Amino acid sequence: MGHLFPSPEWVSAYKDAINASEGYRKAGREWTHGVVAMVVKADEALGIAHDMAMMLDVHQGECRNAALVNATESESAAFVIVSDYPRWKSVMQREVDPTKAMMQGKLRLTKGHMPTMIKFVQASKELVDAASNVETTFR
Repeated sequence: MGHLFPSPEWVSAYKDAINASEGYRKAGREWTHGVVAMVVKADEALGIAHDMAMMLDVHQGECRNAALVNATESESAAFVIVSDYPRWKSVMQREVDPTKAMMQGKLRLTKGHMPTMIKFVQASKELVDAASNVETTFR
């Protein structure tokens, strides 16, 4: 059985998967732009009572820290990406390209510089690949 998405256990396993990824190490080696927060919107039907965020302290191809926090804490991140649970699930399952989804407004970049995100398209794909390697139980 996998880790429930999102949960502190899932985020911890995600950090490990990122750091085990040679692809991310290469694609993200020039990332020095700060913490990225991925906010999952509340969904009472799925047992998500309030907005929560997966905070990734990624720097030069490494994930130095990862935590599940409330959405208010995510406001301190340099980049904040917001979407509902079904969209995040589709990203984690590699059904949706995260950069295209941001360009289409399906993932909303509410804080941060879009051109910087576009420059790191391959790093974003490697982060998705790492997420898909985490044994996950979806709600």
